[in-house]
Amino acid sequence: MRAFRSILATSSLVLLAACQPPVPDSGPEAGFGSSPFDGAPATGITINGDPLVPPARVASEPLPRAVQPAPRVAARTSGAGTLASSGSSSDDIARETAAALEAARSNSGTAPIEASPANPAPTLAGNPRISDENDFDAVSSRQSIESDAERLARQRAQYQVVSPTAVPTRSGSRDPNIVRYALSTSNPRGQRIYSRSGINLAARSSRNCAGFASPELAQIAFLEAGGPKRDRQALDPDGDGYACGWDPAPYRLAVQN
Repeated sequence: MRAFRSILATSSLVLLAACQPPVPDSGPEAGFGSSPFDGAPATGITINGDPLVPPARVASEPLPRAVQPAPRVAARTSGAGTLASSGSSSDDIARETAAALEAARSNSGTAPIEASPANPAPTLAGNPRISDENDFDAVSSRQSIESDAERLARQRAQYQVVSPTAVPTRSGSRDPNIVRYALSTSNPRGQRIYSRSGINLAARSSRNCAGFASPELAQIAFLEAGGPKRDRQALDPDGDGYACGWDPAPYRLAVQN
């Protein structure tokens, strides 16, 4: 029984080996079985394979000018050290400079200015000098000390002093004249002249004075309502004759000056 099992296992292995497809021999020319440390192939042996770049894509034209390699610089040794000189001669440099200047002249339309001490002074636009009135030579050619004295005499002869006149009387207005009222009084603001009586005069005065745009308008309304003797709207609670803090001092000071 054990021998039969051994024969059966051997037969199975043989059948499996027969079912496997054959592996082709790639040969050394395909790269298998070779080492990078092997030497070069013998003469007459050809290594087959596709090139990395197809021959059709390799251009035979020269590189563009922008990517051309720079010319080699030859070095020459002198006593001060090593000096680098380009492969171009002085004539080539002169021709290239002349061509560059010609190109710049044709592109801008204006010839370039070469800096040189021999160049003439540039022409200044406009009036670079000082004005005629500030020019001593120009003024002295037209005027003198005698002419200045004559002009000063003419100006003094034309001088006139205008005396002030009285202020004209206002007409056509029925409003009280607060200027005339200020000049007719002499007591300062806050000095009691007239008696005032009532309840909460300070509160009523603050509320009623807030309805006027200025103390001058409050003073006019105060005089129209019978002030300064009577104060029905409580515009003058301290009895000085001036409503809502109006001050006659500026008008008096203007007359004195």
